[in-house]
Amino acid sequence: MGRVSQAQAQENRKRVVATASRLFRDQGTGVSVADLMKAAGLTHGGFYKQFDSKEDLIDEATAHAFDEQTQGRSAGFDGNDEQRDAAQRALIDYYLSARHRDNAAGGCAAAGLAVDMARDPGNAVAHRAYAEGVSDFASWLATDDEDGIARLCTMVGALILARATKEYPLSDEILAAARAALSDGH
Repeated sequence: MGRVSQAQAQENRKRVVATASRLFRDQGTGVSVADLMKAAGLTHGGFYKQFDSKEDLIDEATAHAFDEQTQGRSAGFDGNDEQRDAAQRALIDYYLSARHRDNAAGGCAAAGLAVDMARDPGNAVAHRAYAEGVSDFASWLATDDEDGIARLCTMVGALILARATKEYPLSDEILAAARAALSDGH
C-alpha cells in the first residue's frame, strides 16, 4: 500500500481527533488506541504516524470537543442582546433534556470529560483546554446578576447525575428539578 498524501494525512488526523472527541465524551479517555482507530476507520499503526502519544490526542480531542460546543452555541443560540435570555433558556432546556442526556458522545464536553480530567491531573494541556472551555461556557450563561458559574454547575451536575441514573425515573426527575431551579432565577 502506498503512502498517503499530505492532504489525506491531515484529513485522517482530523477524523481521528473528531472520533476521539466523541468516544472520550461517551466512554472516557480509557478507550484503547486500537478501538479508537477502528472507530475512525483507520489502522492502529497509523495512529503513531499522526500523534506522538495518546496524551497528545487527548489534548487535541479535549480542545476539539469544546470548540465544537462553542460553535454549536454560536450557530444555534447566539443572537443580539434582546434575544440572549431566550437563547440561554433554549440552551438550558436542551441541555437538561432526555435527548442530550442520552447523547453523551455528541453532548457537553464539560460533563463528558469531567471524570477523566479529575482522574488525570498530570495532563496540563488537556486541563487547560478543559478549564478554558468551562470558563467560556459559564461566561455565555452569565446574566446581569451572576457570572454563570452557578448555572453551569447546576446544569453539568444534573446532567452527570441524570446520565448515571438514566435507567430509573429519578433521571427525569433530576433533569426537571434542575430546569425548574434555573427557571426560578438560580
